[in-house]
Amino acid sequence: MKDILIITNYFPPETGAASNRIFHLAEGLQKHHFKASVITPLPNYPTGKIFNEYKGKFKHISTEKGVKIFRLWIYASNSKNKLLRLFAMLSYSFNLVCFFLCNKIPKTVIVQSPPLLVAFTSVLFLRSKKRKLILNVSDLWPIAGLKLGALKKNFSYKILEKIERFNYKNSDLILGQSEEIITHIKSVFPEKDTFLYRNYPNFFSLEINHKNKPKEKLTLVYAGLLGVAQGIYKLIQHLDYTNIEFHIYGNGAEQEKIKAFINNNPNSPIFYHGEMSRNKLHKALLQYDVTIIPLLNRIYGSVPSKIFEYARLGLPIIYFGGGEGETIIKDNQLGWIAKAGNYNDLNKVIAKIKSFNIDLELKQKIKKTALNNFDFNSQLNVLIEKI
Repeated sequence: MKDILIITNYFPPETGAASNRIFHLAEGLQKHHFKASVITPLPNYPTGKIFNEYKGKFKHISTEKGVKIFRLWIYASNSKNKLLRLFAMLSYSFNLVCFFLCNKIPKTVIVQSPPLLVAFTSVLFLRSKKRKLILNVSDLWPIAGLKLGALKKNFSYKILEKIERFNYKNSDLILGQSEEIITHIKSVFPEKDTFLYRNYPNFFSLEINHKNKPKEKLTLVYAGLLGVAQGIYKLIQHLDYTNIEFHIYGNGAEQEKIKAFINNNPNSPIFYHGEMSRNKLHKALLQYDVTIIPLLNRIYGSVPSKIFEYARLGLPIIYFGGGEGETIIKDNQLGWIAKAGNYNDLNKVIAKIKSFNIDLELKQKIKKTALNNFDFNSQLNVLIEKI
């Protein structure tokens, strides 16, 4: 049995695509006769506060589904203050270094990036001719930060670019979650060994719940992080509600603004349902006609994991984010495309979709496509050959 260590900033019980991705990777490797372990901070995302059951602990060690998990202390914060967020990353990085010095590290290590600083710390201290370092790149920082308006092209940005290139240069294998990420890495280091590793989900596919009863309005749903990048607060202000209901699940930075908008517009058919566990959410989503996947700004390299997850549920998708995600929707016939950032075009697309056209046959077709084309285990088998 081969030892393998995964270093990540996100892991269950934290919610979201990042934690689900790493959990499924660790679980999948364990099932393929690897002895997998994970280093992660004490759970704090997305609230920026240590979860109640972990408060007051400097370190927590557990074994879940055969995977040994080391949870290290972090100065938890989701503050907009860049210095506080930097201090949070430094606190975790410092504890990582202490862990590296006090423990035997396996010969194969997978490092999640971003955050760049955590990935840099791991690569800096663990690089060795006797060790295989695998960098799992889910977003292209600092490019993504620039597109989101979180970073400016100044001296700090140049430092982050140097860190990014250091991480690439000193990794033996780089996993990218999109073709754009792979292209970017190859443009910097053409000879680097890379592998397209999509964020495919790995869960039992539920039976589609479809009732052929007439509805006055199309039921539209969004479920996920209510952050600035998703732009749900702006979206609810621009949707044409003539023939739709809009249902929202999740939490995040825009949560309170969304709730306030709904309270101030009680006649609008907008419904906020809070946050649910992943299993309960999947069951809830089956009652809706279509889902929307928006991005406030097109982010180079980003492919929302919701595409693969919702397709596996058989849920038709309206994609409103541009980039590589559009190609995936079109090529696999998973739903409809609206021009990124164009709310008039979005409303026109939605107006053409009729509730009675969202039938069982369409949902089953989408689900079958997802099961055939977005298979977690097939992708993992190829990755294991490279490890």
